[in-house]
Amino acid sequence: MKRIEKKILPEYFQAVLDGRKTYELRLNDFDIQEGDTIVLKEWSKEEEKYTGRKVEKTVGFVGRWKHKELENFWAIEDIEKFGLQVISLKD
Repeated sequence: MKRIEKKILPEYFQAVLDGRKTYELRLNDFDIQEGDTIVLKEWSKEEEKYTGRKVEKTVGFVGRWKHKELENFWAIEDIEKFGLQVISLKD
């Protein structure tokens, strides 16, 4: 199992901390697997530095899709018209 550190903006950090945001949407430019630990470090864009706050979460399901693979689910025109949304599932 690995520990992966990533920046997160304050408004999203707080939602994770509060338990309202139970997902991450990230560019698939790093390796992460179920069971790994993701360390989300709050990043101030204005000050261009970390705030010092962080939260650690265990990684659950990881889905990966390339742009063209999304056409297996929806027409590209519909994606462009409506965009995509990520939905968190809770008990």
